[in-house]
Amino acid sequence: MTSIAFAGLEFLPVTEGSVFIGEDKGGWIYAGQRPKHEVRCPKFFIMNSPLNHRELSSILDADLSDGEETIWNRERLFAITSMLTEQLSSIATDLDTGYDWEVRCPTQSEWLHAKATGKLSLTCGTKEILADAVSSNYRGAMMDGRPRKFDGHGPMQWHTATMEIHPKNESINALSSAPMDRDNSGLSVRLVITPIRTDAPNIVPKKADYGANIRSELIWTTLLGVIPSFAIPWLRGMGDYVYSGWVNLLFGGLCAGFVTGAFWRPRRPTIMYSEGERQN
Repeated sequence: MTSIAFAGLEFLPVTEGSVFIGEDKGGWIYAGQRPKHEVRCPKFFIMNSPLNHRELSSILDADLSDGEETIWNRERLFAITSMLTEQLSSIATDLDTGYDWEVRCPTQSEWLHAKATGKLSLTCGTKEILADAVSSNYRGAMMDGRPRKFDGHGPMQWHTATMEIHPKNESINALSSAPMDRDNSGLSVRLVITPIRTDAPNIVPKKADYGANIRSELIWTTLLGVIPSFAIPWLRGMGDYVYSGWVNLLFGGLCAGFVTGAFWRPRRPTIMYSEGERQN
């Protein structure tokens, strides 16, 4: 594949491939980043850097000064991506006509896959808009690189996921969010040309193995909390207190066991693409 010049923008090719998203650490503090799962991205094209004033001026056919701060909201972003998508017929010969293509912001998986293949130029302290809706964890996440839709009701439906770059180290990034029902400054927009997925998506299973999680929690709370709570006074020659103060020792052991669960538990399984659920 070769790069595509379109509407005054240059898009670099990204080959199809897999990227792993999420965290497999078992501690409670990582619950919002689980489960770790494989995402298979099709081939797509991505901008090396976010839109600058010159490129945005060309798209909007307006004269935006370099010092003018760019304001982003849902309406403006939708208008730009829709306008560019309508113009895709002008580069049909450069695209695989077996697909319908669209222009939009990248999903988290597309962004990470492009970064892993060296196609992104990053700037410290920036915050890039993604095409994904916000979510509390990766249960129900798409495993084929398509945008994740908001599942539920409430004001968070107007937010979008963003990728935030560390202020001093461009190799460090974190998932964040931004409200798109109002004007936002300080956000960056990077666009992709990507195939529209129309078949039923493969998603991360929405339900965890709660039975296995409860059994694991009971075992490790006992081993790391309850047993040491009783063993320590016994080994220190305070055997009488083990009998008379067993309620206090049990409560203290449970508390200690729960605290260890915040930081450490055995790693959780990684969900491969073949293990995903087919959503109807």
